[in-house]
Amino acid sequence: MSAREDKIRCDACPVMCYIAPGKIGACDRYGNEDGRIVRTDPLTILDRRMAAGDEVKPFLAADWDGQNVSGDGVFVSGVGSGTTYPDYKPAPFIVSREVEGADFITVVTEAIFSYCGVKVKIDTDRHLGEERAIVRAGGEAIGHVTTSEYGSRMLSLGGVEHLTGGTKPEGRVTCDALLRLCNGEAVELVIDDGATVIVQAGQPPIVDGQPEVRMRVGCGSATIGMFASQWQGLVDEVVVVDDHITGVVSEHQAGKVLDWPDTGIRIKGRRSTPGRYFQVAGPGRGWGGTDIEDPLDILNPWLEKKGARPGLTLLMVSTTGEHYGYYVLDDALVPQPAPLPEALQPSVDLIAENCEPALCTVMFQAGAGGSLRSGVTQNPVKLTHAVQGGQCRVTCGGVAAYVWPGGGITIMVDVRDMPDGSFGYVPTPALVAPLEFTLTRGDYIALGGHDAAVRSVADIVEKGGEYGNALRRVRPKRDPL
Repeated sequence: MSAREDKIRCDACPVMCYIAPGKIGACDRYGNEDGRIVRTDPLTILDRRMAAGDEVKPFLAADWDGQNVSGDGVFVSGVGSGTTYPDYKPAPFIVSREVEGADFITVVTEAIFSYCGVKVKIDTDRHLGEERAIVRAGGEAIGHVTTSEYGSRMLSLGGVEHLTGGTKPEGRVTCDALLRLCNGEAVELVIDDGATVIVQAGQPPIVDGQPEVRMRVGCGSATIGMFASQWQGLVDEVVVVDDHITGVVSEHQAGKVLDWPDTGIRIKGRRSTPGRYFQVAGPGRGWGGTDIEDPLDILNPWLEKKGARPGLTLLMVSTTGEHYGYYVLDDALVPQPAPLPEALQPSVDLIAENCEPALCTVMFQAGAGGSLRSGVTQNPVKLTHAVQGGQCRVTCGGVAAYVWPGGGITIMVDVRDMPDGSFGYVPTPALVAPLEFTLTRGDYIALGGHDAAVRSVADIVEKGGEYGNALRRVRPKRDPL
């Protein structure tokens, strides 16, 4: 027999690898084991009855502990299940489960997503890059900076334009970066004309080599509103420096309610409403996310006729409490640095205490396309209608996914909640992610489901599936069952 004849053709993705005995395909997910194509990773079963902190437990049918496996404490996930590709066949596992006396069907598969990406939330006041700036990994464009949110910078990475619409290197690098981000690994991203950021789900961002500690408590105006009463009687004026809205307590409504006297302070920038200033400085990595290192740079000369006087005290602080300074006006009404009074230190510490830890959040977003739905039903549009109508619950590795309104099945899920190693890839390039659809058996039959392929959890534990019988048990990170 020729070497070519010894190989088996794998049909688990469009690449259609020929795999030699004992070898694995280009995706590292399927191999030739004794003349059979098998999944190299075990099917993951979520078991809420495992003790908290239990490690992953691989097992075969003989290793099962005898507990009832038909109830709602056990969930067969798509992790390691195999795929429906080329989609005309039923999903690898169509599972019957009894939940509180009702018969439910969960259709389990690993979906190949060409249309997918991640939304990354980075908690930081630092300026990472201009909106719409290109984000690169390994020198290739993989996404862009999008709108800033409250104390966070947002990145949009991936999508079909980067995966398949650019050069081959761009597609390969994009797929690799998405895969590592979704599997909880650290990825270095470089923003054009901006920062270099190391992003890892659930970990603090590292901006230009500096780990972030906390995200801001709020904008400068919000900080004034929260803590004005803490400063009353201890200092004559407080300015909270912020690149979006800088707050001034004597002018702010919170100060007026407290009968805070005028001080004659004048702030550079565009006044919005009393005590709230926009554009006091450019965005940057200095005080409050601005490009300034000396906060006095945002002040114009003080006005004596409006209350300025020698000896007037001033506290300037950032929205994280990371930067602060105390000043006293001299005879020429120029602020001079002075040691921070002990009585004011608790108020600065309180700002820092009210800041959340700075973290990176990676949200996987994908469109469950037309073809994979045929693994659920012979009439795929009925599945879409069932999902959009709330009859069918969508999960990824057992974790409830947010389903976007509108046409199709566009989902979003926090990768931190998913079992470790949930994501794979195919070299087309595309990501592979677990996907489960759960609905009542009656609804499943009504939408034209593959009822003849339905199996019990106990049967799956005993016999495995088309791609092998290796299984593992894990406790859900967040109880989805």
